[in-house]
Amino acid sequence: MNRQVAVTALTRTATSTQNHRMPIKQFRAWIFAAFLAIATLSAQAKSNILLILVDDLGYGDLSSYGAPDLKSPAIDTLMSSGMRFDSFYANCPVCSPTRAALLAGTYPDLVGVPGVIRTYPQNNWGWLSPQAVLLPKPLKAAGYDTAIVGKWHLGLESPNRPNERGFDHFKGFLCDMIDDYYKHRRHGINYFRENEKEIDPPGHATDLFTQWAIDYLNDRKRKQKPFFLYLAYNAPHTPIQPPKEWFEKVKARENGITDRRAKLVALIEHMDHGIGQVIAALKNNGQDKNTLIIFSSDNGGQLSVGARCGNHRGGKQDMYEGGLKVPTCAVWPAHIRPGTRSNIHGISMDFYPTLCEVAGARVPSYVKGISLLSTFLGKPQKLERDLVFVRREGGGRYNGQDYHAFRRGDWKLVHNQPDEPLKLYNLKDDPLETTDLARKNRQMYNTLKAALRLHYQRAGRVPWQKPAR
Repeated sequence: MNRQVAVTALTRTATSTQNHRMPIKQFRAWIFAAFLAIATLSAQAKSNILLILVDDLGYGDLSSYGAPDLKSPAIDTLMSSGMRFDSFYANCPVCSPTRAALLAGTYPDLVGVPGVIRTYPQNNWGWLSPQAVLLPKPLKAAGYDTAIVGKWHLGLESPNRPNERGFDHFKGFLCDMIDDYYKHRRHGINYFRENEKEIDPPGHATDLFTQWAIDYLNDRKRKQKPFFLYLAYNAPHTPIQPPKEWFEKVKARENGITDRRAKLVALIEHMDHGIGQVIAALKNNGQDKNTLIIFSSDNGGQLSVGARCGNHRGGKQDMYEGGLKVPTCAVWPAHIRPGTRSNIHGISMDFYPTLCEVAGARVPSYVKGISLLSTFLGKPQKLERDLVFVRREGGGRYNGQDYHAFRRGDWKLVHNQPDEPLKLYNLKDDPLETTDLARKNRQMYNTLKAALRLHYQRAGRVPWQKPAR
């Protein structure tokens, strides 16, 4: 029974009951109980949301995406159980900006995160804008309990910690990465927290996040409120540190595999196993049939540690397709047809309006992401829009400057290093981005360059460093 049918039935019953002269005090009590039942029915009808974001997973590093030496049965099952996206983009080829875009629903430099937020101020390239309304806030307003487990990476201190930005529950770490999957420190400092409390749990980080996600799902089992769980694994980010038994299993199975590749494969397979445990908990709790599951990565794989990014140029940190295209899927029983695939050019910031539409939540006017709900439901959807990719960084090859890319239709403008010229590619004819057409098609080059410049003018008005005190 949906909410409107229930309200209609209540109205008719109330009229009939009053016609039989029920005492007014008893009638009011009956009305209150009936409306309370409808409110409960409405809450129960809303789908739970599980958003799984993994860290540095290359487009070619799942068996379902063509990896010949890797087994990822849990994620592969998700891919086949719903809609797989073959041309999905992360908002940036590095961590923080994509996470800001996902949770704020717009381009990361428009909310103060053009680069990586780090623990050292002299190497920090972002400050999350207090004006950004993060995704858990509209979901909370729509009646959801909100939780994040795992990697935050959007601020170390007030007002940019998870509980202050809309999450009811946080258990994970605040910083950019951890230097050891077992010791859980960054530059010798412990950033692990349960809400505002510092914690120091033993165990491999992947196992901890898996168990904490299961604990949350179990806790929500008998609760009336729908939930939004943002499960942000830090695997397979460096250091490439799988449990020993997982590494040994890969080495024994894959003849001729290098130690470097085997470590990464083992770390991904270990994470896949954890995701399988989380999905099993959903099913054991009876929550799976009313839960929308989204899986994605924050950027492409890191080539220097053995990652594979499919048939694409580049990897993590690159503005080429290998740094930006990520494996993505959505599973939603009775809503998304299993085994479907989409070539639509979605991007991380689209999750915000999509989930708000699913939840019946209000989308702030500044949001530039576009809801993909129509695509989820198998309805035609055409996304005619530009896509902008930016990153600000200092040191090394970046020399304290920006680099960026801009896509319009099949055309893509790429500025992959600050000291390189902008290059123009036609992705339809040249998917590997090998032939620069900047001189041959000067009109398109100038058009995209002017559009990119306008974006930078808008973003330039947004502060991205911690305000001076």
